[in-house]
Parts: sequence; structure tokens; C-alpha cells
Amino acid sequence: MKISQFLEHHNIADNPFSQEDASTDHVFSEHCVTGVHHPDWDKIFGKPDRPSTSVVFGEKGSGKTALRMQMINEYRTYNNAHPEKRSYIIEYDDFNPFLDTFRERLHGRSRKPEKSLRKWRLWDHMDAILTLGVTKLVGKILDDRGEADPGQIISPESLQKLSRNQKRDLLLLASFYDHSRDQNPVSRWKALKRKLKFSNWACWKQVGIGIIATLIFLGIAWGFGLFTNYWKWIFLFVLAGWVPLIWKQLRLFMSAYAASRQIHVTDLIPNVLRKTLSAIPPGEIIGQPIPSRNRSDDRYELLAKFQGILNTLGFEQIIVVVDRVDEPHLINGSAERMRDLVWPMFDNKFLKHPGFGFKLLLPSDMAPFLQKQERDFYERSRLDKQNLIMSLNWSGESLYDMTNDRIRACSAKEGTPANVQDLFDETVSKGMLIDTFSRLRVPRHLFKFFHKLIVDHCTKFTEDDPKWKIGRDSLQTTLALYLRDLDAFDRGAGTL
Repeated sequence: MKISQFLEHHNIADNPFSQEDASTDHVFSEHCVTGVHHPDWDKIFGKPDRPSTSVVFGEKGSGKTALRMQMINEYRTYNNAHPEKRSYIIEYDDFNPFLDTFRERLHGRSRKPEKSLRKWRLWDHMDAILTLGVTKLVGKILDDRGEADPGQIISPESLQKLSRNQKRDLLLLASFYDHSRDQNPVSRWKALKRKLKFSNWACWKQVGIGIIATLIFLGIAWGFGLFTNYWKWIFLFVLAGWVPLIWKQLRLFMSAYAASRQIHVTDLIPNVLRKTLSAIPPGEIIGQPIPSRNRSDDRYELLAKFQGILNTLGFEQIIVVVDRVDEPHLINGSAERMRDLVWPMFDNKFLKHPGFGFKLLLPSDMAPFLQKQERDFYERSRLDKQNLIMSLNWSGESLYDMTNDRIRACSAKEGTPANVQDLFDETVSKGMLIDTFSRLRVPRHLFKFFHKLIVDHCTKFTEDDPKWKIGRDSLQTTLALYLRDLDAFDRGAGTL
């Protein structure tokens, strides 16, 4: 008997359990993203207009990626309904580019990953978050890819609301943190300057002094015929006229070089940074924060500037969603390396930064390290104030509801959707199913088990003599085999 025949008999058009990862699960993304939530959803998500931080530890397959997708969907829905009070979403879930650059900049590829990650600090996270946020914002302003989500559009009218200081701040942030590979950085920066209509005539002051001084001294030398005997003095006088410009460019290059040495997560070219900074009037750069030291103070000021710009553009809060910290190849699933990467973020000043909401979806492998931390760690992190969830557990009842939700989403008849109980005969009660699901613990194991159960059942019968209900024996046998394989997998002795 074919699986498709079994599903069609129960009016199920598509297999609800064929996918295991939420990021590639079309059933979840198309039908269930607004369906069943985890019991701790309200604590994790909070209120979209009141950003809050939550720290969640969950084992593989417990639904962290699904939580991320559900949160982003909720924020987008809120943004569409409140265009003047939107949330700016930063998905901090691809660490590979930042970790690769960090390792290369500090130690080179010969350095062992665990030694590189021990050097990772809070300001490296802040630089990475600013890079993601600023690059995304500049892309939306330039509209270089188009924006399909109306809740994320930045209109020309909102750009006109930016003050001159905010335009300067945005150009300053773009100089340090706009890291798009689609366009030459200088050309992209100039396009942003034109879009913002930022005038910078004051930048030409030193150039004008040099040109005027050159014309005057050359005119005098030509009029009095001094080129033959006094050409060296003429050259020195002309050079003196260009000293202000040379001095300005030298100072900017030194600042650019210092910043490029201290921003470890991206490849910042000093000469490119000098070119963009030189296009901002000198008087407007003096006193501005430059990330040129190993400290977080400058980054906090730049975050505040970024928030001010977004607030004028209609974004009242910034949401940073952290996920997939176990996937980068430098981490390679190592709990110790995950700890070295994430632990610097556990700073109460950072996690409770006004206007920010951090959603940290972390693997449960890291949770035991919390018990080994000293008093200073807890005083600095104040995890008791961060909506901490130590285990993303699912009850059997929650998994039962999720199963029904997925089956209904795949039902061919909307008026009479299928139910999970319809797939089993009278020997399998609802309580038995709930008890079975509770032993599977997480959605990923539930989907794998259910798919295996349907396959095992269908292979026992022919098309000529089908059986449309799964019996108790099949349920118990498949469960025992699956739990055995799962135990072997957990011990590293097999695969699922």
C-alpha cells in the first residue's frame, strides 16, 4: 500500500510529517506559522510594542527555529498595522562570515578555533549587530533590491524628516558598518549621500586653499620670472598651501586605520574608510564616537545614534533574534565554543538597553555551564531579569494539538478536516496518543516518528487488501524501535 493512498483516504492532500526543519518546512511556513505556539510563547515573545529580552535553552528539534519564524511573522503583522510604531528586526543567525573574519584578522587560519573564540568580546557582538542593522537599513533606503513587505518600507517622506545631524550619523554608521557585497563601498556610500541630500561643501575648504595658494604663488613666480633661480622656494610655498588638506587626510587615515584594527568581524579597508570620512565636513566629525578601541562605550553611542535614526523613520524598537549558534563550522556543535561565543552577550546593560529586545534561542547543551559560573557572572548578566527559560519542553497535549494542526492544514476538504484520531483504530485512545507523544519530547522527534509509523503501516499491507487504520501493535512496535534508535543516536552510536 502506498503512503499517498493512505493519506488520500483520510482526505490529507500532503504529508504533514515529511519535513523536520522549520526553515524548509512548507507546511509550517504556509499554514502553521500562526497556529500552535509553545506554552511559554507569551513569556518568550512578550508584547510587540514593549520590547523585552528572553533567553531560551532548547534541545535540537524543540522548535527554536519555528519560534524565530513565528516571532518574525508576529512582528511583521504588527508593523503592517502600526506603520509609525514599527519594530526593526535584525536576524542574528548567520555567524559564519563574522567568525571567519574574526579568526583571520586576529590569528590567521592556523589558529585553533577554540583559542580564537576565547578572544571574542561583547563589542564584537555589537559590531556584528550594527553591521547587520546598518547594511539592511542602507539597502532599504537605496531600494537596491526592492521591498515586498510594506511594514519595512522606508518612504522618501520619512527620509525628509531626518535632521542634518541624523543624516551625518547615518553616513558615519554606513562608513563603519555598511558591508554589502553587491556594490563598491565608496559608490554605495556616495549613493546614500545623494539619497539623503547631504551637502558637504565645507569638505572642499582645504582643497580651495590649496588651489588658491598654488595659483597665487605660480602667478607671482611667472610674473617676476622666478622659475629659473627660485623653483625650490616656489615648490615649498605651493606645498605649504596644501598642508591643511594633507594634515586632514593624514588624521583621517590614522582614525580609519585604528577603526579597521578594532572592528574584528568585517574587513574594513582603511583607505576606503578614509575616503568616506573625508566627505563629511571636519567640524561635524569632531567629537563623534569612532570604534577605534577595545571597549563597548563607543559602540553604545553608535547604537543610540542608530536608534535615533530608526525612530525618526518610524521604528520605535529594535528586535535582535539570535539563533543557530551551534551551526557555524568554527563552532561545529561544541558546547564550549558556543559558550565562548554567547557568554559575552550576557551583560545586563546590553540586554536591557532601552528600546532593544533580544531573543536568544540557544541550544540546551549550553545550559549546564550556567551552574558553573561564579557570582560575578550572575551580577553582570542578571539572568533573573531576562525571562530565562531553561528548557523548551513540550507536553504530550501540546504535541497532540500540534499534530492536529498540521493534519488540518494538509486536509483536502476544508469543511471536514482530518483529525489525528481518525488515523488510528478503536484500540488506540487519545490518552495513549498523548502518552506516546510526551515520550518523544520535541516536535522534530514527533515528525520523524509519525512519518516512520505511516511508512511501517503501509508496508505491511498491499493495494488489493489495504488497511486504513493504524493499530495499537504497530504504534507500540514502531515507538519501541524509534526510541531505541534515538537512544543510540544520543550516545553517538547510530543515526536516525
